[in-house]
Amino acid sequence: MAKWAPHLIGLLTPLSAVVSLLVGGWWMLTPIVLLLGLYPFLDSFVGSSTIHDVEEEGKGHDLIVHAHGFLVPVVVLCLLYRVMIGVDSIPLLVPIISAGLATGASGVVAAHELGHRRPRSFSWWLGRLDLLSVMYLHFTVEHNHTHHKHWARKVDPTSSPWGRSVYGHLIRTVPRQLRNAYRIRPKDTTISLSIEATLLIGLAICGLPYFAAFVGQALIAIYLLEFVNFIQHHGLERGEDERPNAGHAWESRTRWSRYTLMNLPLHAAHHLRSSTPYQRLRPYDESPQLPGGYYQMFWIALIPPLFNRLMQKSVDHSGGVGGA
Repeated sequence: MAKWAPHLIGLLTPLSAVVSLLVGGWWMLTPIVLLLGLYPFLDSFVGSSTIHDVEEEGKGHDLIVHAHGFLVPVVVLCLLYRVMIGVDSIPLLVPIISAGLATGASGVVAAHELGHRRPRSFSWWLGRLDLLSVMYLHFTVEHNHTHHKHWARKVDPTSSPWGRSVYGHLIRTVPRQLRNAYRIRPKDTTISLSIEATLLIGLAICGLPYFAAFVGQALIAIYLLEFVNFIQHHGLERGEDERPNAGHAWESRTRWSRYTLMNLPLHAAHHLRSSTPYQRLRPYDESPQLPGGYYQMFWIALIPPLFNRLMQKSVDHSGGVGGA
């Protein structure tokens, strides 16, 4: 079997959202059941990989990330279509959550990968479209120019210090990232905000349900993005003059998270060479290991005392890393 084939299962996330939104009814719960119910279990059941070899090159990997990129706007359109034809007796919150989980777990991950491609290329623009779908166009500027320069430092708004909760992280990181993006590229950021504002005004003119549904799914997607940022460098602070290394990024080798999220959990490898495509990322023995896969960590992070306790155990097991 081609080594890119397991990553095909990640397409189940946006496809389940598209199909369930078109079918309607309680089927719209499908993405919620998958991502928040089944996937955390599969993180444990499928197990972890100890193989350090990188995956083979091939067109399959590239086609997969572009498929995610194309499906994300389709998910949003299907959500708006569902709002137009009605949700019957189903609470509107159900399709909003389902769409937001898909645009976050599929779209933002794809946008992150495509945002590291050549600027102004087709792939790069596709990533921009995905970010517009979740109202986060400034992400590429801040991520590429601030986070990749200062990761695991105090000045990096996406790196959370030891003991901070995901809730405290959210209220700090979102405005600081927008501010950083404006400082780096004021003209581009202003244009991005204008485009997003125009889109929101257009949706509001169409009707409050369209506006609420779109904003709702975008907020969920943004939460998923910032939750991932929260766990990737939590507590692994480095000094201003300290060179970054694999010990400054948390890693997870769980197969299910790796295959469905395009190797996003192999985060140290991404930072050590940001231009490396996801199929070329590999594990590092120096990286501390998260207590679980990304889907499991979603639930764990919601309970700060549990999160802190499990993360401390992981740090102790690693012998103390990153200044934690």
